[in-house]
Amino acid sequence: MKVSVDRSLCYGSAECAHRAPTLFAFEDGYGVVRRGAAAQAADDPQVREAVREAAEKCPSQAITFMEREEQEREEQERAEQR
Repeated sequence: MKVSVDRSLCYGSAECAHRAPTLFAFEDGYGVVRRGAAAQAADDPQVREAVREAAEKCPSQAITFMEREEQEREEQERAEQR
């Protein structure tokens, strides 16, 4: 699972940290992905669902995530374009 928060979009509602505290933290007024948390959470369906919900409910739409299969497919497509 690949998760990111676009700081240029985030305005600090802390919805992400509230909905998925194992994956997101609230630092310096912005939501951030906890270091290493996405890799650890990838196999936990409850955390994946919480991340999905956090992305959907983020008022600034600053959260993006990709499931492992999507990430692998995207990487393969990029490699084929080279």
